[in-house]
Amino acid sequence: MAGTDEDAVAAADDALYVLTAVLLTPAKFPSVLGDDYPEACAALGLAPLADGYGLVIGQDGSGARWTVVIDDVSLVAVAIASWDCGMEYDLSPDERTVVAALPGWPLAVAVAAPGVPAPHDPDPEAADGPLLAPPDTSTWGSAQRRLGADEIALQWAMWREQIDDSAFPSPNGGSAGGDGTVSGAAVDGASADGAVPQTSEGAVLQTSGGATSKASEGATADGVTADGDASRDRTTGDEATQDSATGGSAAAGATSGAAGNGTPRKGHSGVRRVLAEARAYVDSPPPLGRVRSSFASGDARTLRADGPGWSLVARTDDIAFVLLDDEPGEVLPVGRGPELPGLLEALDKMAVRPS
Repeated sequence: MAGTDEDAVAAADDALYVLTAVLLTPAKFPSVLGDDYPEACAALGLAPLADGYGLVIGQDGSGARWTVVIDDVSLVAVAIASWDCGMEYDLSPDERTVVAALPGWPLAVAVAAPGVPAPHDPDPEAADGPLLAPPDTSTWGSAQRRLGADEIALQWAMWREQIDDSAFPSPNGGSAGGDGTVSGAAVDGASADGAVPQTSEGAVLQTSGGATSKASEGATADGVTADGDASRDRTTGDEATQDSATGGSAAAGATSGAAGNGTPRKGHSGVRRVLAEARAYVDSPPPLGRVRSSFASGDARTLRADGPGWSLVARTDDIAFVLLDDEPGEVLPVGRGPELPGLLEALDKMAVRPS
């Protein structure tokens, strides 16, 4: 029996025009949603299943924003990998894999489906549940702090070259390459020109997120004085979300600079707290996803650890960077010192890794 025109219109409205997709798994989740995997799931009203989910983000025929949650993680992973390589991939989940259709988008999406109205919230009568919206990153807070850590992890080489190892003074007061102190960087304001950071000492720096910074105070690496693949547009390969499983350049939060004057500094109390809490993770494992390990160059690993009010990004063979909710816009580099290598090795052994 032939369908009516009304049936055709209803089918078009129900169709989802896929814009992008992200993974929500213990090892890879949009960190802007939370410090760990269970917290990120709770932000979407989902149970933290061990295998995780795929989030398919798009618009219906009327242009309304929808997020379709599926349990076929492999399908979404293949789609993301294909889009990141600039390849076409038609992400069409089987209805049997759909866990939920959530109104709204949990992340900021920079593209829209062609041929449909501009993205807008669904009709409240059609929305079965609370409307999703991206976390507020207009002011410094936990979400922006995590985005800043995402950017450091994604652009490690660029950030690392800002730090002169001679800026880490030794306990006897002389300069020593990475002997265990920290210099910080405080964000003064924001611009949107995406300039590449300068490397001259004391210069104002800028990231692709637009934050500016200057040199600031420091702390010891051992905690005593003396740690988002940006999702792509499904057709063009351009960045489609401001944040994703690995984060990205949307972090409008922090850049770093080294003071480099070789004088001893007092330990930074916030960094000491972070390192102490990170050590505690080794003995008492935190919620799943609080510590994650991913590939890096050579035999190193990139470590990401988060906790209440803090984020740590590190390479197992190098230094670490710390960001704090209590220090708006600041990034505090942590020198190797005598204890940081052992801490990073222990965290890497207990971290969640991509399968």
